[in-house]
Amino acid sequence: MGLQRLPSLNWAHIMEWQNVIDGVMALIGAVFGWLFKIIWDAIKELQRDMKDTNQTIHEHYVRKEDYRIDIAEIRGMFNRIMDKLDSKVDK
Repeated sequence: MGLQRLPSLNWAHIMEWQNVIDGVMALIGAVFGWLFKIIWDAIKELQRDMKDTNQTIHEHYVRKEDYRIDIAEIRGMFNRIMDKLDSKVDK
């Protein structure tokens, strides 16, 4: 059992693998950057859509509280009309 000699390092081979690893990392970074850009654009588009929808809702729809106030006012007018009709029928 003698001492075994370690194989010598081939720096050219190591540098070749380093270039492959660097290329793969660059590719992975590019893919993640592209996906991030797609997601970022989708979020921005959703924010614009929400803003447009919010504006449309305020222009075309009535708040529940405003509706209740208006209906109470209409019911009051209806009740006064019915009271007047009832007083006419009684005479």
